[in-house]
Amino acid sequence: METRVLEIRKGILNKNDEIARRLRERLHACGLLTINLVSSPGSGKTAFLQRTLRMLREARIPAAALVGDLATDNDAKRLVEAGVPVKQINTDGRCHLEAQMISDHLADWDLNLFEYLFIENVGNLVCPSSYDLGEDVRVVLLSVTEGEDKPLKYPNIFNSADIAVITKMDLAEACEFDLEAAQRNIRAVRPGMRILRTSSKSGAGMEDWLECLAQEKSARAAVV
Repeated sequence: METRVLEIRKGILNKNDEIARRLRERLHACGLLTINLVSSPGSGKTAFLQRTLRMLREARIPAAALVGDLATDNDAKRLVEAGVPVKQINTDGRCHLEAQMISDHLADWDLNLFEYLFIENVGNLVCPSSYDLGEDVRVVLLSVTEGEDKPLKYPNIFNSADIAVITKMDLAEACEFDLEAAQRNIRAVRPGMRILRTSSKSGAGMEDWLECLAQEKSARAAVV
């Protein structure tokens, strides 16, 4: 029985990877940089994305977002306030997004109108690490309220990410958060990974985040 379960899982992942490959080609053809945001629930992912989208709109840089949740459209309603196109994806109990879901929800958007596409994944540090969504950049968020050892407890998601963003830095002192220990633990799992420190409430570090995105977009354009 155990072998059958493993074979089924392998088949699902292989199918997802093929869909993700085709989706990535389609997104690249439109000149899009696609960012997959992953984190545990309560990390401040929606607030972080909301501020990101608002800043991009103010800079006249077109962006759009897909939001994954098991149920409700609460997060999508919050992101719409940033003044950009947003769609909610409800997974009906599944703990992650899949490439087919992304492809289906992009069907009626003119992707040539955007420079950035953000995917807010379901709040989970386990399952999303296995599913390629056709993204260019996977960003893992860690809030100061979660503790410094989260990267050691969930190494797969940190190892599969390209950038780590520490959120809620305005609460670091109150939480007695050890920044150096957190960064050391992140790099123990993924040596050399870029780490940003941000606060969606105060705006600290958000300009660095946008600069990081611009650098990622330029690097990929240069390859093409």
